[in-house]
Amino acid sequence: MFLASGLKGYTVLDTGDGEKLEDVGGIILQRPDPQVIWEKSRPELWRPHAVYERSNTGGGRWHFLKKMPERWTVELAGLKFYVRPTGFKHIGVFPEQAANWEYIRRRIAESGRKISMLNLFAYTGGATLAALSAGASVVHVDAAKSMNEWAKENARLSGLADAEVRYITDDCHKFVLREQRRGRRYDAIVMDPPSYGRSDSGVWKIEQNLFPLVKDCAALLTDEPLFFIINSYTTGLSDVVTRNMLVQCLPKGKVESGVLVLPQKDSDVLLPCGTTSRWQP
Repeated sequence: MFLASGLKGYTVLDTGDGEKLEDVGGIILQRPDPQVIWEKSRPELWRPHAVYERSNTGGGRWHFLKKMPERWTVELAGLKFYVRPTGFKHIGVFPEQAANWEYIRRRIAESGRKISMLNLFAYTGGATLAALSAGASVVHVDAAKSMNEWAKENARLSGLADAEVRYITDDCHKFVLREQRRGRRYDAIVMDPPSYGRSDSGVWKIEQNLFPLVKDCAALLTDEPLFFIINSYTTGLSDVVTRNMLVQCLPKGKVESGVLVLPQKDSDVLLPCGTTSRWQP
């Protein structure tokens, strides 16, 4: 397991009955979580500002029960993020990724050299901020322009507006293939691919498209690569699957994989939140 720490502005207050209760920068949110198949420990705590309710026909909606801002800030692992309730229950940040942010910063700091990192499916930029804060240059790629704008705001909020970063709105695999033709190389690659998606280039299905992407990304690594990280939130896709992809596609090295977990306040309960696999030489 990879346990997130340094979550100054975020706390899992309780979990149970298919839901999680979170304190996100002082705003209490209640969201569904299909892996939470145990009972609530402290039902008296469940008085949220907002609740996300799934629809039987797919999707869902937020119910706002108390006055709260449209968006607010939260500090996680020394980085600052704007957060807000969005569609599909997301809030703009995945706190469990703090375990990877710490790894990214440590590996870059220990390298003793200038590192270039490629962040694919980069969302609002958590891994980008971690790398920038350690002095790396980053190419941040996401197909959604709105996510890239959000990532830029997070960089300004974290005091990294002048850091060396390019924000690219593009299909990730198409961008990787163009970088191959350009002869571009990176010391580190991070990706957080979705389970399913649609874009101008067609339909993305992780079971069909992830392995070819990893193979093509491997060709972008420099002669002295630092790390390669694959995150996954696809239900039923074991971390062993992404571990095996790294083993097959990359040079011989150290590969570790496991579940990203968040601690629950005043409890030994741990909340599983997706998987990660890391390669390093």
